[in-house]
Amino acid sequence: MARKGLIESNHRKKKMVQRDRLKRSSLKKIIHDRSIPLEDRFNHVLKLSKMPRNGSLVRVRGRCALTGRSRGVYRFFALSRIKFRELALTGDLPGVRKSSW
Repeated sequence: MARKGLIESNHRKKKMVQRDRLKRSSLKKIIHDRSIPLEDRFNHVLKLSKMPRNGSLVRVRGRCALTGRSRGVYRFFALSRIKFRELALTGDLPGVRKSSW
């Protein structure tokens, strides 16, 4: 089980990403638009740099929803490989079954 502090800080980062998503994406769109004058784009770069870094999506770590494990996590299920296997073998994941050919 991951430390509670790590899980909580990751949760706070997720909330911050959701809150700042529209503002951050609009700033990036303006920054990369070549039709806008360079000085205006530079001002938007400064605005983006003043935003909190934890609001960026790359700062969020994919963690298991049950255990908080950060490595070996399947994004689609939000489960670690260990819990995924346990739940799949007991039949608790609908539509998932062991392959055989």
